[in-house]
Amino acid sequence: MPVTGTRVAAQQPSSEEVFSDPVTPVLGNPNGEVTIVEFFDYQCPFCKSTYPDLKRFVSDDGNLRLVMRDWPIFGEASRFAAERVLALDPQAYGRAHEALMGTEGQLTENDVIEVLEDTSVKGLAPAHSPEAVADTLSRNDRMAKAFGLAGTPSFAIGSKIYGGVLDRNGLAQAVLEARGKRT
Repeated sequence: MPVTGTRVAAQQPSSEEVFSDPVTPVLGNPNGEVTIVEFFDYQCPFCKSTYPDLKRFVSDDGNLRLVMRDWPIFGEASRFAAERVLALDPQAYGRAHEALMGTEGQLTENDVIEVLEDTSVKGLAPAHSPEAVADTLSRNDRMAKAFGLAGTPSFAIGSKIYGGVLDRNGLAQAVLEARGKRT
């Protein structure tokens, strides 16, 4: 996948690896013509504050896939949250993801447990093994490093990488470019 902003071509992940994942469910339209991949952290204040707009943008368009790639760079609580949510089945994943993205401030492992208990995912059998989740997190980290990402949020849309927050206009422009249209 030729991607703008890639530092090391030899480490460059394939399009298949970037835009799909055996563990992370697709949000938005699973058959959408363009996929937005966001590298995020459950403790990233920018990720959490812009997530409602991203979700609304995807919903309003109706023809977008959304893949949320956990990149837990804010410490152990971030990794703990990512591991717990990625282990869930797709329906529970959506509820848990929404709940954690709706939190404010830094999280502790106890906060994550409480939030997940409040979303009725406590006691659900994991849909993915700890090894599968660890593989996904490792892939996400390798991709982020191959793309030279400096932090979260960051996006892969079409053949381009976007570091930092994308507002509605930025998302619209990126999606137009991915669809092969110019404004």
